[in-house]
Amino acid sequence: MIDKRLLKLNFKTFTSAIADLALPRVCVVCGQGLMPEERHICLECLADLPLTRFSAMSHNPMADLYNARIDADFYQYATALFYYSATSPYRKITQALKYHRDFGAGRMFARMLGEELRASGLYADVDLVVPVPLHWTRRLRRGYNQAEIIAREVASALGARMDSRALRRVRRTATQVRLTGKDRAANLAGAFRAASSPALAGAHHVLLIDDVFTTGATLAACYDALRQHIPPEKRISIATLGFVQNG
Repeated sequence: MIDKRLLKLNFKTFTSAIADLALPRVCVVCGQGLMPEERHICLECLADLPLTRFSAMSHNPMADLYNARIDADFYQYATALFYYSATSPYRKITQALKYHRDFGAGRMFARMLGEELRASGLYADVDLVVPVPLHWTRRLRRGYNQAEIIAREVASALGARMDSRALRRVRRTATQVRLTGKDRAANLAGAFRAASSPALAGAHHVLLIDDVFTTGATLAACYDALRQHIPPEKRISIATLGFVQNG
């Protein structure tokens, strides 16, 4: 006998509920089973998602760290969707995309970031979105670049172009996990190179995308590479899913 609650669901939700019987879906954060109307994250975890709200602030802690690392003629914008902590279960959002190929969850949270940016006047004029690149050997081994997946959704939300070839990682670097901020900058020196392309030359506001902002060393190195082809009067903003508050 079919549960009467299932009869009240629309067709899409009904088929999702039936599929869950064979392959249960779980919340990317807490691991609990999802209800038919939930996607990737349960409503309880979604309600507690530690949003930064930086997209509405021209000056914020992430932007301060970013601007401290770059040599810019004027203050650049920076935002992240949520606060990232190594002890918080919300870290699983970016880890699911980066290490476990959970493209569905990655795209959903990237769309959330893109919608925040679209609603903010600070990013309304972004016309080019550029993902932080992986070295080709790492890209080959992993099979994809998580920053590119995020960038594609953000660009779609903003109605901007996404160019994954604007930046290249020309030198493979050691893992950044155990390096200090100063060592990270040294490790990344000269690691990126920007392409001389019409897309970069014609862009008025470039948005750099990565999955997590820790110290800002990677994004600052990308900024330096892009500045070789983008004049100082044009803005290069950054956006990530996660922001490590004490990075």
